[in-house]
Amino acid sequence: MAALDLEPDPDRRPLTIASTAERGAIRRRWFLTAPALLVLILAASGPLLIVLAYSFLKAGAYGGVVWEFSGEAWFKVVFQRDIFDGTMSYADAHLSILWRSIKLSFLTTILAVALGFPTAYFIATRPPRTRNLWMFLITIPFWTNLLIRTFAIMEVIRNEGIVNTVLMSLGIIDEPIQMMYTNFAIALGMVYVYLPLMVLPIYASMEKLDFRLVEAGYDLYATRIRVFTRVIIPLVKPGIVAGFILVFIPALGAYVTPRILGGGKNMMLGNLIELQFGQGRNWPLGAALSITLLAIVMIALIVYVRGTRRAAGDHG
Repeated sequence: MAALDLEPDPDRRPLTIASTAERGAIRRRWFLTAPALLVLILAASGPLLIVLAYSFLKAGAYGGVVWEFSGEAWFKVVFQRDIFDGTMSYADAHLSILWRSIKLSFLTTILAVALGFPTAYFIATRPPRTRNLWMFLITIPFWTNLLIRTFAIMEVIRNEGIVNTVLMSLGIIDEPIQMMYTNFAIALGMVYVYLPLMVLPIYASMEKLDFRLVEAGYDLYATRIRVFTRVIIPLVKPGIVAGFILVFIPALGAYVTPRILGGGKNMMLGNLIELQFGQGRNWPLGAALSITLLAIVMIALIVYVRGTRRAAGDHG
């Protein structure tokens, strides 16, 4: 009787074989993906860990770092000491650049939404055979180097550029309008550069929109504004949020566009980081500013993820 009790249950044998096969398949998948995961960890996490370590070291006399633990770099991100009496005060230059970066990035994103939404709506309402052509035209700027696109904007808004030349020839202005090396120039350049990143995700959501719901709203005597705010916006909201993230994050760390169109007078956080690693020769401070930028980006992503989860929970 005892021997019979030790025999495996025939009904459970298929389940055991299936679970064993599943565990073997999982091990094989991990084995096959291990090289790629190792490369990603070394290539992505490795440099970040080096930058994080540099932020807690002392700055070298002529660049580089001294391998002694110090929190001075993190202190200088927000505060500064007077060179004469050693009194502490806020680092107004760093805080103003940080605020300018957030402000211009947010403004760029809002303008990109304002321009990208009607563009995506226009493409989504075209006949299916012509939509690919319009999307092809939207993606053409990606074929050109970022530096060239920025110089193109500069040729449009500089004192002798297209805008001022046309306005002066029409007699609207008597002298050129100073648009270069201003916050306006930086925002305009970044909107031009990152606009396709807003159009593409909104169009992806708009393409799946059932326009019969829009017609139903009109049949129920809803105004255009109400249909837009109560039907269209909620249905394409995932695309708008994705476009917001895709534009805001790279705009926050932009370097080329603020450097050229800002002329070095209206720096953003990316320019400040490059300055510390270059002329400033303060690598720990540059590393601390880099981690600060990374933290801001992570906060934006966390807010996005929690917002999407909350929206998904509200809709069941």
